[in-house]
This record gives sequence, structure tokens and C-alpha cells, in this order.
Amino acid sequence: MKIEIWSVGNASPGHLQKVEDEYLKRLKPMAHVSFHLIRNHKIRSNDPIVIKKEEAVLIRKQLKNRNARIVLLDEYGQEFTSKAFARFLRDHMNHMGQDLVFIIGGAFGFDDSIHEMANMKLSLSKFTFPHQLVRSIFLEQLYRGFSILNSLPYHHQ
Repeated sequence: MKIEIWSVGNASPGHLQKVEDEYLKRLKPMAHVSFHLIRNHKIRSNDPIVIKKEEAVLIRKQLKNRNARIVLLDEYGQEFTSKAFARFLRDHMNHMGQDLVFIIGGAFGFDDSIHEMANMKLSLSKFTFPHQLVRSIFLEQLYRGFSILNSLPYHHQ
């Protein structure tokens, strides 16, 4: 099973890129995780509805012919504790076998068409975070989840 993290937008600033790279490196021995940027720089509108629709086209293009479980990182999604998220990862690996694709939307979230395609929505918090910061937070939680599954001392509870 592969885990892919897709993020709509631009590359992270250098300090956040270092955090992302560090967690991807730490995850390497435990899971096949990759990060993909879906660049939206060619979208020339300032209208959030138009932007979400055009970003949806870019996302659907990437999803075409994919047999994967699609999880949107969305403020209205299901919340997990770190241990519950680890169990979710374990159960998915043991019983589903499909690749997991976690998608971080752009600044305005997701178009309804992407919500309809998703198998699940996951919320990191009731707070709203910049989508570039969400990348670092989510990678840390993914690493924490795999650390729990592998009985590593990273998670102290």
C-alpha cells in the first residue's frame, strides 16, 4: 500500500519545506509515502467559486483511473486522536489494501464535485490553518501514527 499526499497550491516556504522533508525522511523506513504538489498558478480568477472549480479539474485529472481511497483534509471532517489515527492506518493496511490519497485543498477548500468523490473527510482541528502549514502538521501526524504502530518512543502516551 502506498500513501500519497497531494496538496493544491505552491511550494512551501523554505522553513516549512525543511519540516516536510524531515518527516518524509523519517517515514521512509516505515511506509511508502510520497508528496505531490498540484500547482494552481495558472488560475487567473479571484473568485473563490471559480478557483475551486478549476482546482477540481486539476484534482480530477490526477485521480483519473486511480484505485485509491480518497481522504480529503477538510475542516468539517472526522477528527481522530493520534492513537485512533494510527488504528485507522493499521486497519486500512490490513483490510483494504488500496492506496491512500490524502488531499489538502487550496486556500478556499474543495469544490462540491471533489467532496462527492471522497471516501472520507479528515479534520486535523477545529482551527483553520494555512494549507501550506497543514502539510507539515499532517506529515507529523502521519509519522506519529506510524511511530505508534511501530512502538517507537516518539509518542509519549
